[in-house]
Amino acid sequence: MILVTGGTGLIGSHLLFHLISNGNKVRSNYRTKESIDKVHNVFGYYTDNPSDLVEQIDWVRADITNLGGLDSLFDGISQVFHCAALISFDPKDFKALERTNVEGTANIVNLSLKHKVKKLCYVSSIAAIGPSLKQKEITEETEWLETKASVYGITKYEAELEVWRASQEGLSVVIVNPGVVIGPGFWKSGSGTFFSYAAKGKKYYIPGGTGFVSVHDVIKAMTMLMASEIKTERFILVGQNMTYGELFKKIAPKLGVEPPDRKVSKFMLELFWRLDWARSHLFGKRRRLSRIMAKGLYQQQTYSNRKIRSQLDFTFADLDKAIAFCCDKFMTKN
Repeated sequence: MILVTGGTGLIGSHLLFHLISNGNKVRSNYRTKESIDKVHNVFGYYTDNPSDLVEQIDWVRADITNLGGLDSLFDGISQVFHCAALISFDPKDFKALERTNVEGTANIVNLSLKHKVKKLCYVSSIAAIGPSLKQKEITEETEWLETKASVYGITKYEAELEVWRASQEGLSVVIVNPGVVIGPGFWKSGSGTFFSYAAKGKKYYIPGGTGFVSVHDVIKAMTMLMASEIKTERFILVGQNMTYGELFKKIAPKLGVEPPDRKVSKFMLELFWRLDWARSHLFGKRRRLSRIMAKGLYQQQTYSNRKIRSQLDFTFADLDKAIAFCCDKFMTKN
């Protein structure tokens, strides 16, 4: 049996659909029944009978930060896909991020060792990869610089250290570092916010850019790596590098609106993060834009996917088709 943690998220739900559709026995943890409804919605994008597949999953209510309630998750498990994570860029959430992303990952790898799991795939992020310096392409070997990382990136990097520690203790592991994942179903978080924002006909777009990847390519790479002999390696998963402006030009026309045509200036970003800081400290509001985030938005970060392509003979799908698919599902579900 295969265990998927974080099966109610974007990557996790698509992974569950892939595994169940291919006849695998799968177990996943969940925290609320409402979160399983999200999985049902995602499955509905790909099949007319999502309930039939959702009911095949062995659902166990468990929190990865609660070690005492996790042991039963691992009964009869041979492989683990660890997708669960907390995503936040608010410095005030650092302790919560550490608890879920670092301590939670430590719990998962320790139990994988205890139950003699054959192999574990950890879903990290390009946020845990070092930044581009002097316009150089970013690879898996780019130097990590904590001073230029977000609080989310720091905890994902520390979580990777827990995975590497487990590999030294005998656990077979692989790590994937996806870029911004393009996939349907979560329109109020992650890449889904790009579609929600564009649909409103907004005029402004942020400068800079990053690496993007289809959720299906992420699932394809994860399952191929787990079926291979490859271990103790990490892989950047980026199908295409582009600016945010280019992304909106691909999304907006398919939603029937004009793309944003006014770039937010560096001065405006500098002003926004300072106002956001003041708003947070004076009124206790959540941070929306930290200093590190603002500075990162000035730049085009360019990621290399050569390693995954060469070691797995991997071919990335056309990202334009993934964007078009998301636009179609956004229009039909909203």
